[in-house]
Amino acid sequence: MNDSRTRAAGPEDLDAVLAFWKTAAEGTSISDDRPGVERLVARDPGALILAEDGDELVGTVIAGFDGWRCHLYRLAVHPYRRRQGVGRALLAAAEDRFVALGGRRADAMVLVRNETAQHAWRAAGYGAEEQWRRWVKPLA
Repeated sequence: MNDSRTRAAGPEDLDAVLAFWKTAAEGTSISDDRPGVERLVARDPGALILAEDGDELVGTVIAGFDGWRCHLYRLAVHPYRRRQGVGRALLAAAEDRFVALGGRRADAMVLVRNETAQHAWRAAGYGAEEQWRRWVKPLA
């Protein structure tokens, strides 16, 4: 049973989020540090969405909107809370945010090797677009 509630993260949540990602998120990013997440929350205060059960952080998603496209990152659910509706609640909050902002399509970053995540995204109605490939250049 999912008793979690969702809300936007604030600056006071960032240390807990970074610690949570070490347990619950797959892979790491160059932006997985306090300055990177502070910039995200300062620039787009509603983008980092948390799922909490009481005082416990049980999930996160970043729902970024650049005015044209809706991007989902860092969907992470605590390993002991998976398959209990936490991810579904986070995606519903993210999709509601996108619709309110005028977004028309959401895309998600999903690791190729993470079959569990691929299954979860498929179950949520997302599909891979094999004709696209992500190109990356570190800037720092």
